[in-house]
Amino acid sequence: MEKPLDQFDWRILDAVQQDGKLSLAELSELVGLSKTPCQIRLKRLEEDGYITGYHARLNMHKVRKNYVVFIQIKLEATSRRHLEKFNAAVKKMDAVQSCHMMAGGFDYLLKVRCRNMEEYRLILTDSINDLPGVHQTTTFPVMEEVKRVSRVELSEYTIK
Repeated sequence: MEKPLDQFDWRILDAVQQDGKLSLAELSELVGLSKTPCQIRLKRLEEDGYITGYHARLNMHKVRKNYVVFIQIKLEATSRRHLEKFNAAVKKMDAVQSCHMMAGGFDYLLKVRCRNMEEYRLILTDSINDLPGVHQTTTFPVMEEVKRVSRVELSEYTIK
């Protein structure tokens, strides 16, 4: 059974989401614990699934993946079988950075990152339109990425 999180656990989560490369000494100092208890808590947070990985944030211009589009997808039908088939297929697509099932006028919102419009057109025609059950797509190219973070605010749970 998972142990409830206390202020130190929340501080650890907040710190590592801001900088996953913190040394144990730096993390310990930031959260106000000695190294051993901090290390034990960090390991427990990983094992309990609160921390699911550590990632580098790449410069999308330098890796030539700075073209972003959002695509609204309408399916032919939204039965469980149709949704499961679509979900399984879209999870296999490397170009799709995120896929969200939506309520409202369309069924899914995809975020695709690629080199340029030409590459996106190929992704759309050769992959996205071939996903199971796709009835209609609407594409919204991004003109400028104003903000991109993966951090979520946890300060409401921490006592500073």
